[in-house]
Amino acid sequence: MSIRLKIGITLATLAFAGAALAQTPAAKPSRIRGDIVSLDGDVLKVHRRSGDTVSIELKPAVAVSAVKSMQLSDIKPGSFVGTAATTGTDGKLTATEVVVFPEAARGTGEGHYGWDLGPNSTMTNANVDTVVQGTSGRNLKLSYKGGSNEVTVPPNVPVVTFTPAARSDLTPGKKVFVVATAASQGGAYVAQRVVVEKDGVAPPM
Repeated sequence: MSIRLKIGITLATLAFAGAALAQTPAAKPSRIRGDIVSLDGDVLKVHRRSGDTVSIELKPAVAVSAVKSMQLSDIKPGSFVGTAATTGTDGKLTATEVVVFPEAARGTGEGHYGWDLGPNSTMTNANVDTVVQGTSGRNLKLSYKGGSNEVTVPPNVPVVTFTPAARSDLTPGKKVFVVATAASQGGAYVAQRVVVEKDGVAPPM
């Protein structure tokens, strides 16, 4: 396999992984967070945070990615990020995690919408216009098609970016984040994309 082809495959994988933070209302995807119980053939079993265990079909084309840690200082004007945040009583956004997208995934899921990490949770996928040091962390001024907002990123919030992974990384006990659709029968799911813990870094989204 040529180096150019390998690079192309890697970029495509990262772009596809970036779509894990995209909202697709028409498809009504489920976001499954939990610990891997097993991978048997094409069936991934995950023990969810809610306490139940679900089966997820992994079709051959489904890409598996991971995340690696970055520093808050790595976020610069011009970065394209996805940040989950909570809305305070004052209406201000405070980040609970930040994903810095690789350039190949710029524009993925662009916008501001509801998220399911907790009450008043939102997701903003946007360009970073400015970064200002504030009293509670760094304040990111974000712009996206149709709007803009500002989010404060406290120093202890996980900041990650996507990195390639393989099915061999889907081992019992690893934490995983799966975007999936419900199967037509049997109560199982069909994975659209998978982000797995690797080198001790769990997907925070």
